[in-house]
Amino acid sequence: MLVFSSSLVAQAHSAQIAGDFPFIITCEYKGMTHAFYLSRVDADGLATYITPSRRAGTISVEGTAKALGESIGGSCLGKTIQELRASGQAHDLSR
Repeated sequence: MLVFSSSLVAQAHSAQIAGDFPFIITCEYKGMTHAFYLSRVDADGLATYITPSRRAGTISVEGTAKALGESIGGSCLGKTIQELRASGQAHDLSR
């Protein structure tokens, strides 16, 4: 029973953290729009986003967007989640 209840607490905490992040972030790079999908949120609250073409980036609730792998530019880099939402680049799933 203890294992089961600690699992529920972990799931509730994960759902709350994931709720702080948009499901999709769209970024423009070299005249093309790329859709970055929420892939995971680690225990420290760092979200990883990935595109179908395997470009990836990270962002935390209080931090700014950073590219992973190749250092590319784009319209998302250095923006906070609030700035991405305000610019229409962050998209949530409707419930």
